[in-house]
Amino acid sequence: MDRRQFLSAAAVLAAATTPMTPSLAEAAPAAPLNPPGIRMAGIRMIPVAGGKYKVWTKKIGSGAVKVLLLHGGPGFSHEYLEAMESFLPEAGIEMYYYDQLGSNNSDQPDDTSLWTLPRFVEEVEEVRQGLGLDQFVLYGHSWGGILAIDYALKYQKHLKGLVISNMAAGIQAYLKRVNALRSLMKPESQKLIRELEAKQAYDDPAYEKIMMEEMYPQMICRLDPWPEPVTRAFRHANLTIYNQMQGKSELEVTGNLKDWERWDQLSQIKVKTLTIGATHDEMDPEDMKRMATLMPNARSVTCPQGSHLCMWDDQDFYFKNLIPFLKSV
Repeated sequence: MDRRQFLSAAAVLAAATTPMTPSLAEAAPAAPLNPPGIRMAGIRMIPVAGGKYKVWTKKIGSGAVKVLLLHGGPGFSHEYLEAMESFLPEAGIEMYYYDQLGSNNSDQPDDTSLWTLPRFVEEVEEVRQGLGLDQFVLYGHSWGGILAIDYALKYQKHLKGLVISNMAAGIQAYLKRVNALRSLMKPESQKLIRELEAKQAYDDPAYEKIMMEEMYPQMICRLDPWPEPVTRAFRHANLTIYNQMQGKSELEVTGNLKDWERWDQLSQIKVKTLTIGATHDEMDPEDMKRMATLMPNARSVTCPQGSHLCMWDDQDFYFKNLIPFLKSV
């Protein structure tokens, strides 16, 4: 029997012995997002945007204090916050990761009309409802801090506490700080960056090289090498969202967040609040302190050795202050 005859006979035998598989038309209906009775390692997919899309969440630990984590970006993911699970669960704090729409484990639609702050605020509320959270702590880091502030201004009745980590209450304060930090670059790099910005050549490899080699190691994360969850989050970043909302540069804001200012509304946030800054952060730690003075039930801490990702590069100080605050609410 030659090879062709063998394969033909094998096909006949397989057809005779293999149960018929249903056609696509006969296929079973799609399973629910979160099948009842199935253990999913704490993962739940939550419908958002009126049920059109779904976002990924994961619960870790259990306890009376429940914390929903809002990652930065916009367009990054929960991954760089994975330091949290080394500290919060063992302290009896129930934590929830959440990849915002367009980020990593969540749906990534092409609809650019979705990438606005008001819609993200409503998404957080949909996630809150989907997880069944009430009287919980909302934690926001960087862009997540913007989102947390605006959520608190609209849905404060659902909050028991608020943490704003490494995010000033206005874009102008941020721009003032990052422009002062240009001095971290070599003089020739500062000159080249200005020239590239004038041409809006943000995609020029020289621009990215200067940022990654001269700025980020000083103001984003001061560990060398960067922790794997941080580099993973950078690899998975959705730059379409980042570019639309922030802009193409860390040193300028040209996206739809450019006019965001909430200093004069902070007094409306009555829940217990902690602001966290860091000495080497791209956000001025003095702004984090000022924010706390403008909220009636807030206090501030500054990580002395930390930068923007001070949950990594000033870890002991960060969690020695975060955990007692969370337990206090």
